[in-house]
Amino acid sequence: MTKETLQPDQDEPAQPLMPFRTLLYRFMFFDWLFRDVSAARNLFERHAALQHNKYMSRYLPLYFRRWTVLATFDFGLGFVFERFLQTTMLSACFFTWSCMTVVGMVVIAVAWVFLTFGRLS
Repeated sequence: MTKETLQPDQDEPAQPLMPFRTLLYRFMFFDWLFRDVSAARNLFERHAALQHNKYMSRYLPLYFRRWTVLATFDFGLGFVFERFLQTTMLSACFFTWSCMTVVGMVVIAVAWVFLTFGRLS
């Protein structure tokens, strides 16, 4: 083998493995990790999907931390825009987003508690 066959062609740009928007979606949302238990055709597939979901629930605290950072960031920006810059409409937008992220955190916490400690089967 020659040296030219071992090295990739330098003229071609490197292709990303995953588009950035998909990567960002997977970074913030966890639904892609889980399988739909109700779509199972028989008892064995249902049990396998449930066991998979229980195993993947170990990543939910990571998503909870990400959403906590997002909620804190949104609330902090809302506070800054309201107190220091006196822009109430912009601060209301950030406070609204912080409330929505807190609701997302509740969903993540409930899913984690039920999948980790709940007796589902």
